[in-house]
Amino acid sequence: MRLKDIQKKFHQELDAIYATEEVNSFFYTLIDVFYKVSRIDLAMDTEWSIEDDRVIQKALKQLKKHKPIQYIIGETEFYGLTFKVDKNVLIPRPETEELVEWILKHNNENDKINILDIGTGSGCIAISLAKYLKNANVYALDVSKPALQVAKKNAELNAVDVTFIEADILTTKNVEDLKFDIIVSNPPYVREKEQTLMKPNVLENEPHLALFVKDDNALQFYKAITAFSVENLVDQGKLLFEINEFLGNEMIRLLQKHEFSNIELKQDIFRKDRMIKGVKN
Repeated sequence: MRLKDIQKKFHQELDAIYATEEVNSFFYTLIDVFYKVSRIDLAMDTEWSIEDDRVIQKALKQLKKHKPIQYIIGETEFYGLTFKVDKNVLIPRPETEELVEWILKHNNENDKINILDIGTGSGCIAISLAKYLKNANVYALDVSKPALQVAKKNAELNAVDVTFIEADILTTKNVEDLKFDIIVSNPPYVREKEQTLMKPNVLENEPHLALFVKDDNALQFYKAITAFSVENLVDQGKLLFEINEFLGNEMIRLLQKHEFSNIELKQDIFRKDRMIKGVKN
């Protein structure tokens, strides 16, 4: 079957769901991954045909059901690195890249420091920091065994050494009796009432364990991690979070309550309050 005919079918069936250019992006990504045919290859030979179209037709059906393309192809890119992803982990987002960038900007690549990533998921934060802070000792904690299995594969894929820990931060008091220079977390922060604001591809596919908190306890994980950090950061150690854009002021008050100083609320590229940093006194 001609690839151009398959591309036409993609638009016929998906343009009512996605933007036209997004449909093109899906198509070109899939033919590259599945058939090793690039966009340029197809432009140079519009008659390019494939013998077996079952895998791309299956992908088309999955896209119609709002399955994220990252889950369809099993991987995504984050901070210039490749990460395997599946239904057990959130798909890493550009906003989280900004959190990683914020840490890297204020640390030298040769610094010998201890870093803990809480709620690591795919491992994107921990692994990226380990890749670019080569002398750092990086630890990554998650309550989900399947998520940690994905994260471990990603550490191997990106050739970094990260110590992974299966634990629940709501009950964990310390990690290997270490003190950390940096604790970072992108914990669940979407309130249940905000589900109506989310797209079906997220709501119907990504793990709710890593997404949602109760409306009446939206800061549950932030409170636990902040209390943990008071005990497990070195003096002048830094605590950084990705946060719910609607809860910036509440997060400032939480860090102030625990006597963190130099608190900085930072907006992402979409001008939403998305990150916060505090220093332990």
